[in-house]
Amino acid sequence: MTLAAWFAAFLLDSWLGDPPHWPHPVRWIGKLISLVQRAVRRCCHSERALKVGGAGLWIVVVGLTWLVSWGCLWLMNSIHPWVGWLVEVWMIYTLLAGRCLSDAALEVHSVLRQGSLDESRQQLSWIVGRDTSQLDTPQITRAVVETVAENSVDGVIAPLFFLMIGGAPLAMAYKAVNTLDSMVGYKTQEYRAIGYVSARMDDLANWLPARLSWLLLSAAAWFIRLDFRQALRIGWRDRHQHTSPNCGWPEATVAGALGIRLGGPNCYFGERVDKPWIGDERRKIALTDIPRSIHLMMIASQLALLLFALLRLLLVGMA
Repeated sequence: MTLAAWFAAFLLDSWLGDPPHWPHPVRWIGKLISLVQRAVRRCCHSERALKVGGAGLWIVVVGLTWLVSWGCLWLMNSIHPWVGWLVEVWMIYTLLAGRCLSDAALEVHSVLRQGSLDESRQQLSWIVGRDTSQLDTPQITRAVVETVAENSVDGVIAPLFFLMIGGAPLAMAYKAVNTLDSMVGYKTQEYRAIGYVSARMDDLANWLPARLSWLLLSAAAWFIRLDFRQALRIGWRDRHQHTSPNCGWPEATVAGALGIRLGGPNCYFGERVDKPWIGDERRKIALTDIPRSIHLMMIASQLALLLFALLRLLLVGMA
């Protein structure tokens, strides 16, 4: 029943995505983070104290998320196994973001095709952290492809990885780790201290899934007849051409598969950040690279589901 829940949840995500008004655990996690963060800031004022408080924030949020998830499944299974199964499917479904990511990228793509640059900048600002107000069409396209590549890890591959290791409660705890990084893991003056632990723990949690994405995205490139050899080569060569220890792996792999160049200088929170280029510019980036990157992400996600389901069967068989 466990693996059936995985596949059912994956199909639900592919079909429904993330309806905006449905109950969602990540929103509850976000409210918990805001509540605990305010309490930490009331008690901690120096940089050192904020770092310690940030560690406490991480422990409370991740620990409570795992405990509530485990307790909820235990309670539902005690009522009836099928009730527990349905709740497990719902939990896993809310952890996956493949369809949501695809829809967001395609919205920008659609507006760009219509030639509305201002609207496409606004649409892009909802899914990236950089300043979008001055971006031209190639820069917007590049930003969307980078976002799809990067979020293929924390949106699908990593949740499935932790699902394999520790079931829905551990996958939900991973989502708390990821949400903490999204909310407080910035290098700005406001968050540098309180978000230090959250940022480092997110790097640690995504370390192995990011490296697996190199293989999964390269395999996906082979399946859809893109350049999988370049995906493997560029993914390995340029894996460190990013400020994040993990984001370079999927971005470089996608750049190699598409034959384009990603990365480069961008503006974040009003400051110019000169990032190195990723990939070889065998051709200019094009609007069609957005749906190509989405196709890559979706095939890699399916391969991840099959791989981790097989590994789960082997782990259970060895137990």
